Amino acid sequence: MPASTGACSTPSTPIDLMGLVHLLQAVGNTRMVPVVRVPWNDTVTVKRVLDAGAHTLLFPFVQGASEAAHAVSATRYPPEGVRGMAGMSRASRFGTTPDFLRGANRTIAVVLQLETPQAIANLEEIAAVPGVDALFVGPGDLSGSMGRTGELTHPDVMALMADAARRARAIGMPIGTVGGTAETVARYRSIGYDFVAIGSDLGLLMRAAQSAVQALRAGDGSPRSANAASAPKGLLTWPRSSCGASPRATTAGTP
Repeated sequence: MPASTGACSTPSTPIDLMGLVHLLQAVGNTRMVPVVRVPWNDTVTVKRVLDAGAHTLLFPFVQGASEAAHAVSATRYPPEGVRGMAGMSRASRFGTTPDFLRGANRTIAVVLQLETPQAIANLEEIAAVPGVDALFVGPGDLSGSMGRTGELTHPDVMALMADAARRARAIGMPIGTVGGTAETVARYRSIGYDFVAIGSDLGLLMRAAQSAVQALRAGDGSPRSANAASAPKGLLTWPRSSCGASPRATTAGTP
């Protein structure tokens, strides 16, 4: 997929360029600043995402200064970079923004993801590349690259994340990450992370659905029909309705 909004989804979700445009339109008249995560450090994809109207881009899996410079260059018009010029795009309000091509470089923010011990070892040289505005540590990929797949709060993973936050603060570079729960976010904040995303649209939806199903299974004191009480696990069944139908709904994603 070309891109996805970091606030709403990840690059594995089926969002194409038009889907991105719709998301940017949805938040365009609000105070929200969308962060668009591109699927890779690819100049062509970056151009399309910027022309669609994105201003803040998140680049995954940046390992060193050369990759950081490549990312920044893709977001800048010449002579500062290699972004292809387009006069009629959503970014320029379809050609109505005065002197857009000369001023666009000043409106773009670049956030780079560090997802391996190697990337964190190179933190200072990555951050020193002109045009890098912030760093972002991906705890999922970091844990995997350390042989601790899925153990996001393992002491070794947390120690490396804390080291990254300390070093970023020492050079005045904002650094962020993502946590799946409020407790995890609080831990990341306590070790020095400046901005932390919590959850995703799909994650929040599934947790709420699972919580509702678990509450129903636990029982809330309300009467339940014999039919519902004997329903198989994962199936919610209502008593027969007055019109003779017996509606049923299966619950997806429950244990």
